Amino acid sequence: MSDLFALSEEHRAIREAVRAVAENKIAPWAAEVDEDARFPREAADALLASDFHAPHVPEEYGGAGADALATVLVIEEVARVCVSSSLIPAVNKLGSLPVQIGGDEQIKATYLGRLARGEGGFSYCLSEPDAGSDAANQKTRAVRDGDDWVLNGVKRWITNAGESEYYTVLAQTDPEKRTKGITAFVVEKSDEGVSFGAPEKKLGIKGSPTREVYLDHVRIPGDRIIGEVGQGFALAMQTLDHTRVTIAAQAVGVAQGALDHALGYVQERRQFGKAIAEFQGIEFMLADMGMKIEAARQLTYAAAGRSERGDADLTFFGAAAKAFASDVAMQVTVDAVQLLGGYGYTRDYPVERMMRDAKITQIYEGTNQVQRVVMGRQLLAGVQSTL
Repeated sequence: MSDLFALSEEHRAIREAVRAVAENKIAPWAAEVDEDARFPREAADALLASDFHAPHVPEEYGGAGADALATVLVIEEVARVCVSSSLIPAVNKLGSLPVQIGGDEQIKATYLGRLARGEGGFSYCLSEPDAGSDAANQKTRAVRDGDDWVLNGVKRWITNAGESEYYTVLAQTDPEKRTKGITAFVVEKSDEGVSFGAPEKKLGIKGSPTREVYLDHVRIPGDRIIGEVGQGFALAMQTLDHTRVTIAAQAVGVAQGALDHALGYVQERRQFGKAIAEFQGIEFMLADMGMKIEAARQLTYAAAGRSERGDADLTFFGAAAKAFASDVAMQVTVDAVQLLGGYGYTRDYPVERMMRDAKITQIYEGTNQVQRVVMGRQLLAGVQSTL
């Protein structure tokens, strides 16, 4: 991908293919999934059948081998119709990327292969009751016992918990070393001692279950360490540099979906003898929405290019794309509700769901306040490139 952001013919084909799946097999269920707060099984099946459930997995492990931009396109197009469903490919990347980045060949072949074959999803267990933005404050412990490790602790706000079969779990193996005493492990849903809390009752993304994960003397073999002992926190932060770009993609997608619905509505709704789209005040709102979405999209694609290349300024661009795109998504979805007036405030139209779903993109994978801390430090360190 160049900094001109022109999509290749292959990328355009991926966008078209994902859009067809999203519109035909995911969108029809989006309102029901939200209303019933149930996992989007239809979307999961459709994404698996089309190999879009975990497109980032390299070909050598049986995956589609999609680059970072292609993965962004998948998530963007699914989020355009259903943000809950877009969390399937997004969280599969988040959960498995530490394995892909830091794992040895055995653990990569085992777990990336299972993910690619659709044998189970992959969640990411970093947050805890006392470790939200302060991610280094891990209380979950992993103690060596012979060749095994025994894990105890609680993980909170875990996306798709209970649905996923595999979990990247961060745990303290040497608390005195703080971040350098944190290690990453793969835990399986079927491991004895693994259980889940009740689903959280959330404002949005109701189709994606968010639960606590309880680890009660969970014994796992030593070959389930991801990377080296003490490398976990560094892997976690490196993972977030890449996956914040996927949250930006979600934000762009939901904002575009809201604008699409608003455009259709304002051209049909008539007041004072003409379509409300003809009023300058409406045109100005639409112009601002479209302009901001496109700016967010281009920043997201630029960040995806840096993710693919592993550029030195990825940390800045990942944080910038996530913060900017999610702020845009919140503003655009609120404006879409406004454009639909009273109808926008009802569940008969999808924009109120999109507004509720958009909010989480400003919060998870690091709040936008944290993203600004990250960007500020990058700027002060002189890391940001000059375009």
